[in-house]
Amino acid sequence: MHINELRDLDTVAVRTTIALVSQVIPADLVKPTPCAAWTVYGLISHMAAQHRGFAASSTGDGGLDHWKLVSLGDDPAATYRSAAEAALTAFAVDDLADRKFPLPEFGAEAVVPGQQALSFHLVDYVVHAWDLASALGLSVTFPPEVLAAALTVARSVPDGEFRLAPGAAFAPAVPEPGDEGLDDIVALLGRSPAWPAAVAA
Repeated sequence: MHINELRDLDTVAVRTTIALVSQVIPADLVKPTPCAAWTVYGLISHMAAQHRGFAASSTGDGGLDHWKLVSLGDDPAATYRSAAEAALTAFAVDDLADRKFPLPEFGAEAVVPGQQALSFHLVDYVVHAWDLASALGLSVTFPPEVLAAALTVARSVPDGEFRLAPGAAFAPAVPEPGDEGLDDIVALLGRSPAWPAAVAA
């Protein structure tokens, strides 16, 4: 896939999360999410931190401080939107394919080319859109081309016992429904498409 097409798909995913976060009201912030360690507040804070981390990495800055959770302040939607726009701006540069992204969240020595970093960002925000929508009791949909690209990335993510380690980016994969869409993507990355019913069962 050409990097410009991938960039457009990533923008769709990110703008979908911006729209979801804009619907969050104060009472929602304490609700649980499919990410067991995070409430809605924690999930949004993580999403914002990831945006900031990718934006810093686009300049070659691999400092862990950029990836740390920060307060969402009095206006979580505005704080999140600012972080998301920073990532979109970082990925919009003409020489993205030539840049090297240090990604300390993936390991101390992890450095990936721009297109791969962009693909990681895309799948992250497709899945986090589902996480947030599920927590809010909303539905989320994506164009088929977004899902196809994210599914390809999700299938490339290694699975194994290391996903059980503290701080692992994803939980172990769960059985895929076989829909070739969003449910398969979240299942590959350790979420039950039936959440929260699967948790309560």
